[in-house]
Amino acid sequence: MKWILTILIWCSVTVTGFGQAVALNQINPSLLDKPWSAHWISHPTASPTEYGVFHFRKSFELADVPEKFIVHISGDNRYRFFVNGKPICEGPSRGDIEHWHFDSVDIAPYLRKGRNVLAAEVWNFGLKRPVAQFSLMTGFILQGNSSKEEIVNTDSSWKVIQDQAYSPGEDPGNLLHTYIVVGPTDVVDGSKYPWGWETDGYDDSSWKQAIEVHSGQPRGIGTETSWTLTPRQIPFMEKKLERMKSVRRSEGINITDNWLQGKAPLTIPANRKVSILIDNGVLTTAYPELYVAKGKGATVKISYAEALFDANGQKGNRDVIDGKKLLGYTDVFLPDGGTNRLFRPLWFRTYRYIRIDIQTADEPLTINDFYGMFTAYPLVEKATFISSDSSLKQIWNVGWRTARLCANETYFDCPYYEQLQYVGDTRIQALISLYVSGDDRLVRKAIKLFNDSRFSEGLTRSRYPSYLPQIIPPYSLFWVDMVNDYRMLRDDPEFVRSNLWGIENVMHWFEQRIDRKTGLLGKVEYWNFVDWAKEWVWSSETQMGGVPAGGFQGQSAMLTLQFAYSAQHAAEIFKQFNDTCLAQKYQMLADNLVKAVKENCWDESKGYFSDTPEKKEFSMHTNIFAVLTDAVDKHNAKDFVRRMMNDTSLIQPTMYFRFYLTQAMKKVGLADEYLNTLGLWRDMLTKGLTTFAEKPDPTRSDCHAWSASPDYDLLATVAGIEPSSPGFKTVKIEPALGPLQFIKGQFPHPEGMIEFDLKRKGKDGITGRITLPANLTGVFRWNGKEVPLHSGSQEIEL
Repeated sequence: MKWILTILIWCSVTVTGFGQAVALNQINPSLLDKPWSAHWISHPTASPTEYGVFHFRKSFELADVPEKFIVHISGDNRYRFFVNGKPICEGPSRGDIEHWHFDSVDIAPYLRKGRNVLAAEVWNFGLKRPVAQFSLMTGFILQGNSSKEEIVNTDSSWKVIQDQAYSPGEDPGNLLHTYIVVGPTDVVDGSKYPWGWETDGYDDSSWKQAIEVHSGQPRGIGTETSWTLTPRQIPFMEKKLERMKSVRRSEGINITDNWLQGKAPLTIPANRKVSILIDNGVLTTAYPELYVAKGKGATVKISYAEALFDANGQKGNRDVIDGKKLLGYTDVFLPDGGTNRLFRPLWFRTYRYIRIDIQTADEPLTINDFYGMFTAYPLVEKATFISSDSSLKQIWNVGWRTARLCANETYFDCPYYEQLQYVGDTRIQALISLYVSGDDRLVRKAIKLFNDSRFSEGLTRSRYPSYLPQIIPPYSLFWVDMVNDYRMLRDDPEFVRSNLWGIENVMHWFEQRIDRKTGLLGKVEYWNFVDWAKEWVWSSETQMGGVPAGGFQGQSAMLTLQFAYSAQHAAEIFKQFNDTCLAQKYQMLADNLVKAVKENCWDESKGYFSDTPEKKEFSMHTNIFAVLTDAVDKHNAKDFVRRMMNDTSLIQPTMYFRFYLTQAMKKVGLADEYLNTLGLWRDMLTKGLTTFAEKPDPTRSDCHAWSASPDYDLLATVAGIEPSSPGFKTVKIEPALGPLQFIKGQFPHPEGMIEFDLKRKGKDGITGRITLPANLTGVFRWNGKEVPLHSGSQEIEL
């Protein structure tokens, strides 16, 4: 994460990528099964593995402007690519060394007759790189799609310079005393920056000749593998200019909000110290862009935070600033005194609040403009949900913002602190994406990345990509559940089939750990995280937290039931692929695991399942999964869940695990009570949060997409829209209005839009209209009654 300085003014409209991205079928097939003629290039003398920012250039002549000019680009760690001074794309989308993505763009619209200049900025954060960022060494590659475009292939004709303006800032983790692994902050000296380096008019005669490392290698090619090149699987990220809301506090200068609206410049007098606190109004992920003039010798510091902290280190109401201060990571830049300078980080920042601290020297500093360039995966909000309770609209909006900020080139657990894709979070995030946007590309990438992450023992990594391996065995089980979710929601059997061997490996790993005496899981290695329940505190001895009883030494009812839950899903998956042997095996395995929990962990006096056979700890988590796996007798299940929900003596779930509580409620027929469980979410809204937090206060992260599950459940539970057969070939609509008088909205099915407009009729009836897209049929259920649904519009009267 660093600052780029350029005189280029970025587009101020919504853009999904800047170049003309090309489809997979436009890539020359030979580039996918033969070594590339282009070479990875690097700096000839700089360390290829240490921190550094580099600029590459190539000039060439064109007799005429071509109709198409397709090039394929990648870099390590990351790159930004320009044609004749215009930004085209940035990447590559994160993967690992064995699946290193390249981007394909048609740059013909940016070319001109005569001289043209291609330029790329490549940065390598070395040991300071984000934990989510794999790296081999500093490198850049560009390959023409055909002989016509190969004139610009990367080789020793390209020139390179190391930008000495950049150095890493203070470690954010040391500053905030918490786990922050999103990369370094930036210190940029404008007097050392090669202004205009990406433009045609820049003189690069003093630059060095790039060195060739080795040719590009697509997957499965070559005697040695370096970066194994594979096509990008997802679209470019969205870019959109986003104005900040207001100046909440200033010291040393009087400011109006006209400056933030781009209507007037702000001049800081010479030899003046000022501090400006800006409130963006909502949490965001954006590239802050600051245009300045003059100010030679000044120091500008920009600090970013999700929320402000009081004297006791608490956030409190996020809208309140009195008596609070900003603690957050900081970028530093030193203006060189030039005009129209743009300071922009190489990687985006996450913030609601920004503090700018400026110390000028003998020359005034003018800030001509300051704004954010919003960035995220280009999810489009296609679903809608309207009801008689207007407050649900706020929950929906805040949930969707949370989901959007936690989706980029991968899903993120949180955009401020980690930007890591965890399986437990991602299962919920994937369902939100599929239900609200209908976009399944990032979902498929996530499932594939986790499958690719499996190590020799068979488990997936708990988070991936991540160059620091972490293993949470229960998350490997959730990956199996993710595959099953996708199987039900998308008619994509070949993709599901590609994960079958991975499922077998995960199942086998857990099978080997069954205690033959009790039938429960015995000792399960690694970090058996379940939830951040307050009773499951972080242990300095084990260096782990969020683990229920039995999670360290074995005999955990929770882990055993989760294994049974995934085994049930595995049985259904293999049944669809006509593997009767494995389907029966996994169903029998699930039955035996459930039986073992019933025999060893049921406490008759309490009427609950204990977390271990010792029966000293009882959690809602274990009992939720007892319901989900049918360990609870179906005739008593509804009363069991209702009693459990009202029993505060049980260890309570946080927002994350309440997703599974909702599934249990639906299973036993208590979906109508779902809206009564949203108290934690409503509490966050009263505290001024504009995204949903990781857990109730005190919380580290103010934006955690596992807490955005209401956006899924308003459609899947309240509107009751779910697949009733694999591939979503048929639909079941079973609304659970609870206290609502009406619901209205739409849902993006793969075949088209499902529309619903329903309202209560009397005490127990319902009336309205359902519209299904062509080729889709299903059933509508209400109070035990069922009517068939056909494609097109139909009246509902029950």
